Amino acid sequence: MTPLTDGAVLRPAAAGDEPGILACIHALAAYEREPDAVETTTQDLTAALFGPSPATFAHVVELDGQIVGIAVWFLTYSTWTGRHGIWLEDLFVVPEQRGKGFGLALLRELAALAAERGYRRLEWAVLKWNAPSITLYEAIGGRPQDEWVTYRLTGAALDGFAAGERLPAV
Repeated sequence: MTPLTDGAVLRPAAAGDEPGILACIHALAAYEREPDAVETTTQDLTAALFGPSPATFAHVVELDGQIVGIAVWFLTYSTWTGRHGIWLEDLFVVPEQRGKGFGLALLRELAALAAERGYRRLEWAVLKWNAPSITLYEAIGGRPQDEWVTYRLTGAALDGFAAGERLPAV
């Protein structure tokens, strides 16, 4: 547990944090202009974060018994370095608590964790229009990976491809 300003603490997520984490996920979705996109439930978070073999992890900032910031992450692996890395899936601080360094503290915690464990990368994605976050990421030394394009296969396309449906000629 790391003390922060205003009596807040940064700590690994613990069982019972799921409602606060989910509230932050919903707020993040609204901020990212996708308010109805969240399908995750508290039960999903319990299974992912605290099940028998968790593959997803989270750190939270707690203030006065409320979760006001989250970093949800998982391990990646680089065949080139032969080491793991951290993929930061979601970083969010509730709007009324921004500007206090909570987001920066969450990023620093993950960077320290990566360094301590010998991981070689801390990676994340950011929406192109999110200028405040991009400014922060560049200020800490983060650099965009413009040579890579992210692809995603979801919904009917994912199901059809998995079922072996014929592909169009390419």
